[in-house]
Amino acid sequence: MDATTSGTPTIQYLNIPDQPITALVVSPIPNFQKRHCYGESVPGEFPLAFNPSIVLHVLTECNLDPQDLAKLEATCSFFRNPANFAPDYELSISELAALDMCRKRAIFRPMTGEEQMILKEKCGGSWKLVLRFLLAGEACCRREKAHAIAGPGHSIAVTSKGAVYSFGSNSSGQLGHGNTEEEWRPRLIRSLQGIRIIHAAAGAGRTMLISDAGRVYSFGKDSFGEAEYGGQGAKLVTTPQLVESLKDIFVVQAAIGNFFTAVLSREGRVYTFSWGNDGKLGHHTEPNDLEPRPLLGALENIPVVQIAAGYCYLLALACQPSGMSVYSVGCGLGGKLGHGSRTDEKYPRLIEQFQTLNLQPMVVAAGAWHAAVVGQDGRVCTWGWGRYGCLGHGNEDCESVPKVVEALGNIKAVHVATGDYTTFVVSEDGGVYSFGCGESSSLGHNTVADAQGNRHANVLSPELVTSLKQVNERVVQISLTNSIYWNAHTFALTDSGKLFAFGAGDKGQLGIELVANQTERVNPEWVNIDLT
Repeated sequence: MDATTSGTPTIQYLNIPDQPITALVVSPIPNFQKRHCYGESVPGEFPLAFNPSIVLHVLTECNLDPQDLAKLEATCSFFRNPANFAPDYELSISELAALDMCRKRAIFRPMTGEEQMILKEKCGGSWKLVLRFLLAGEACCRREKAHAIAGPGHSIAVTSKGAVYSFGSNSSGQLGHGNTEEEWRPRLIRSLQGIRIIHAAAGAGRTMLISDAGRVYSFGKDSFGEAEYGGQGAKLVTTPQLVESLKDIFVVQAAIGNFFTAVLSREGRVYTFSWGNDGKLGHHTEPNDLEPRPLLGALENIPVVQIAAGYCYLLALACQPSGMSVYSVGCGLGGKLGHGSRTDEKYPRLIEQFQTLNLQPMVVAAGAWHAAVVGQDGRVCTWGWGRYGCLGHGNEDCESVPKVVEALGNIKAVHVATGDYTTFVVSEDGGVYSFGCGESSSLGHNTVADAQGNRHANVLSPELVTSLKQVNERVVQISLTNSIYWNAHTFALTDSGKLFAFGAGDKGQLGIELVANQTERVNPEWVNIDLT
């Protein structure tokens, strides 16, 4: 059974012997201006090397990022030279601090020593690079943090403690409660008691959950590769069931597209189910194939930190020593693969435009027919089919390579979400901007009705969602429906753990009761659920 121990485990500091604090006290201290890491024989110096265990403790507890640790090594030999600590006497203080911070991560702790070393080599031979890989994955997917998923007609909410609530459409048992009845209020999936869930994914009629032990549970339609408009699989699964074919893979993320499903292992390897009968994903399988197939080609030896699935394509955010990069594979219609053409790709191919733009991708999002990326510098790029203005460039043109959204030039973006011709961007200060198709009120703009009584105006350029500003909460995550067959709804999660919903709610997917004859909510409304 998966780990459920609450609280933060005691951090082990590599058996570094404690030294008395009195050892740091020297003779009366004159007012010296000069200080060195190693110190000399001059009284008043503070010799870091005299008690490096304290320095290591400080570096680890301050949670310095890998770049800061690398800068310490570059500027001071004390942080660069071997620290002579067990178990690896050749590691520097900075490398030891990175290793200790890696050991805090839930997906790293269970790894054997051999598995850890394999991951280290795959990331580039440094614990600082392993730490960057782990942190990048956590930032992209809110792994081990509360998050909500606005699926096609149904919704999933995961608390910070790993409990799961579901609500909305349930025709295929995708809510996991052992029946096929709709739920209009968030309901706890009680069969998961004792299992801590760290990630969720929702597709049409199906749900996938991933535990902190890397196990995958699925329910709803039993086919991983079934088109969402097609018939149902051989049977319906109405309670979470362990996916046996993935039991030997420690999974950290899942992405459900149309015709296929993809999962990501903790080592950064991508596996796909189905949609391979014509070699579309580099392998040949049948639509009902339940066996995971490793994604072949360029990403076989490059660790991936995030995957995102669109209607018939897959994006992968890769982490290399030289920096972050994005690969795409699948259907190229509309230019959504980002290579300057509309041709299909059977194997992952690097999107080179980010190098031209001098942009380090940090988060990727795959909509039904368009895609988006947030860069480390806060710039946002979009590409693909531009219908309804979903690319945010002020028109409905297609873009076959990533293009910077100039209208967002005055903000620093930290998060992006895409759906069926809709896009949301969250800024560093918690501001939310949306653009694209206004159907189902899923953009959050309280527009004035036109002469025909239509309130669902399309938005061609980013507009601030003022209704979310009025809730006086800082938004950290947006999730919206990514399906061309369902009316869309949207979730906004705040840093205090509050969840707000708006858009289509005809199946109960908003988690709030609607008044008679009402099918949607224009303004964000608080969902009565505690995600902390």
